[in-house]
Amino acid sequence: MNADYRIVVLISGSGTTLQSIIDTDLPATIAAVISNKPHVLGIERAKEAGIPTHVLDHTGFSSREAFDQSLQALVDQYKPNLIVLAGFMRILSDDFVEHYYGKLINIHPSLLPKYKGMNTHQRVMDEGEPLHGSSVHFVNSELDGGPVILQARLPVLPNDSRESLELRIKTKEHLIYPTAISWLAEGRIELKGNEIYMDGKKMTGPVVMDYM
Repeated sequence: MNADYRIVVLISGSGTTLQSIIDTDLPATIAAVISNKPHVLGIERAKEAGIPTHVLDHTGFSSREAFDQSLQALVDQYKPNLIVLAGFMRILSDDFVEHYYGKLINIHPSLLPKYKGMNTHQRVMDEGEPLHGSSVHFVNSELDGGPVILQARLPVLPNDSRESLELRIKTKEHLIYPTAISWLAEGRIELKGNEIYMDGKKMTGPVVMDYM
């Protein structure tokens, strides 16, 4: 563990992705877990791991901007090197994203830039796509539009249901998200402008892990 590299994780729900991060021997410290919803399992997972937790209920704020300002002030108390969105179901304001640009990452269940937004598994099946996956990306002001660091890619099977496909994607997310976080903590990944550099070399596309 690298106590000097500090992560704040933002959640909204059960925290299965958070748990995968907790369970990984990261070269980093999870400094805090913050939820925008009270009474979620993810907060209990963090408490069990001895991680400081906060609930900042977005329903108590008059606007998205007011919530984001309070969230930013809370996050900044921990002086994080990285903010990890792990099932955080809020669209962040441009000011928040700009404040943490290059230090804010998300995981999205599609092979970006395909299938931004919601209901990706059903949409992939409806379109008859042969492949599906998940993408770890830096967050910018465009929804699911930031530069992609790492993808897991797997086949859509003939007998897949939406639920089975979602489950297979989720298991791979629990592998690639901690991997990307480790790369960032180790200084292997850096965002310069809109370009990602890995080990000092500009990436021409994301690293792809195939699970065929």
